Amino acid sequence: MVGLQGSGKTTTTAKLAKRLTEKNGKRVLLASLDTNRPAAMEQLAILGAQIGVDSLPIVKGETAVQIARRAKTQASLGGYDVVFLDTAGRLHIDEVLMDEVQSVRDIAQPRETLLVVDGLTGQDAVNVATEFDGKVGITGVVLTRMDGDGRGGAALSMRAVTGKPIRFVGLGEKMDAIETFEADRVAGRILGMGDIVALVEKAQETFEAEQAERMAKRFAKGLFNMNDLKMQLEQMLKMGGMQGLMGMMPGMGKHQAAAAEAGLDDRMLKRQIALIQSMTKRERANPDLLAASRKKRVAAGAGLEVSELNRLLKQHKQMAEMMKKMGKGGMMKQAMKSLMGKGGMPDPSKMSPDELAEAAKGMREGMGGMGMPRGMTLPAGLSGLMKKR
Repeated sequence: MVGLQGSGKTTTTAKLAKRLTEKNGKRVLLASLDTNRPAAMEQLAILGAQIGVDSLPIVKGETAVQIARRAKTQASLGGYDVVFLDTAGRLHIDEVLMDEVQSVRDIAQPRETLLVVDGLTGQDAVNVATEFDGKVGITGVVLTRMDGDGRGGAALSMRAVTGKPIRFVGLGEKMDAIETFEADRVAGRILGMGDIVALVEKAQETFEAEQAERMAKRFAKGLFNMNDLKMQLEQMLKMGGMQGLMGMMPGMGKHQAAAAEAGLDDRMLKRQIALIQSMTKRERANPDLLAASRKKRVAAGAGLEVSELNRLLKQHKQMAEMMKKMGKGGMMKQAMKSLMGKGGMPDPSKMSPDELAEAAKGMREGMGGMGMPRGMTLPAGLSGLMKKR
């Protein structure tokens, strides 16, 4: 793993290690070769512990080459499938950096040399990629901060100039916020068209089939209590939070800044979850029990104001009423049937544009042509932005 300092190299290393461990069942060893940046080695070790991946023990005073040699030996003796070498970066390209990276390359003989580039650096990223490829020889590029305003337009130039593929894109700080590069999806994000396929895939990854089935049965009966709302809020956080979801919704990317300014962010979701957790089991099952005195207790337990609890209760009431209407008319069952199909949840990445459009049409018809109900699955305020769009 190579790149300049501050590009997100260490975080990306941990993300890829987690991906290989969980999705591919690989045994991974992490090794930090950054002897310059304070606490760089400790940072990678902490991230490794968080994701359950082994890290090479830190030995003070070793050079990057010595660490690389020890990591390669440890990986062989320990039966690891993959070893990541997180090299040191600089604020700019210099001879010392390149000499060190070249020495590590000669010792490790890596299968892959991935250049990590900040997607917000614009066309400067192309110069960085050209320099590293010419002196070290990279096999691919990882673009970080692709959830920002820069849209990663430099990816187009980088691919054309170096001829090296863009392998992955980083979409946030969370350890699962990384995706394989798909040209059409990134083009959609650059143009502000969102990424519906990624949105559906996120839902598939984070939603358990049994949990989804239980929720569908409850919703079909028109049942929707605070526990259901809490589950949906937690689901949104797992799928990337407010900003992540808006970035994947067609036409919503340009509203991300406005939503953040209006307080529609992950902190709001976490506050709402805290309010629900502050309720008793009976209150979650029947929010109508929340009289004035109970509201004060719940708000105080979450460290928030009663006014915020009232907004949450209003949001829940709107959603509960919508669920009752859908349950009585059988619209929820029809919508689920349109989505799931006879063979279960289809793989959206294998569907043609016409098939995706047909599936969306089926869902709209199943919902009675209502579109996105006010407040449904989205915090109050975001639905207003969507309506305007």
